[in-house]
Amino acid sequence: MVGENVELLNRVRAERRRLSAEGPSFFRSDGDFQRVSIPASDADVLRDLILAERAATVIEVGLAYGSSALAIVEALVLVHGTNAHHLVIDAYQEHFHSAGWDAIVAAGVTEICSFLPRRSHLALPLLVEEGMSADAAFVDGSHVFHEVFVDLVFLRELVRPGGLVVLDDCGWPSVATAVRYFEVNAGWQRDPTESDTRLRAYRLPDPRVEPSFENFQHFGLHAQG
Repeated sequence: MVGENVELLNRVRAERRRLSAEGPSFFRSDGDFQRVSIPASDADVLRDLILAERAATVIEVGLAYGSSALAIVEALVLVHGTNAHHLVIDAYQEHFHSAGWDAIVAAGVTEICSFLPRRSHLALPLLVEEGMSADAAFVDGSHVFHEVFVDLVFLRELVRPGGLVVLDDCGWPSVATAVRYFEVNAGWQRDPTESDTRLRAYRLPDPRVEPSFENFQHFGLHAQG
């Protein structure tokens, strides 16, 4: 890794440590940072998943305070330096006083990060129309079932066959039920993680599985197929 990339990597890691230790300069209420952001250990798991994927382009749904974005960027810089792209979609950064984007700026990675301030289930179809392709995606936005489901519908189009989709908060039935459809009907497979984590990683099939309406399988968490 050339010197400038080492310097950038150190800057990203320093901002990750600072954010974990001190928290953001603004938070919406007491305990909100701890409640909304993924813990540092889960951020490390996310980094390692993206790193193992050797992803060059990643889409993230939900920025909040920036903890997950910095973990993803660390992996991108490790493998590709500045020859990578991380697209973050979040319509509600103003609710966080731009704390998440400020963390990205402080880490010095605006060259490889772009920000789309739109609701993800409305933004993702536009990316499909534009022909964007990603190696991986991280989903931690709305937890409303139909919004998560629509996010995954379009991420299935955006993430390349054989790529990776990682979700947070599958402990919520709304999130777990949304992704369950893709497990049961679209061939998504759980990817094992080496550490205990609340994150779930899914490997997309290659080639892509096109479900048949004639063989539709019920996909509720407790449904009988």
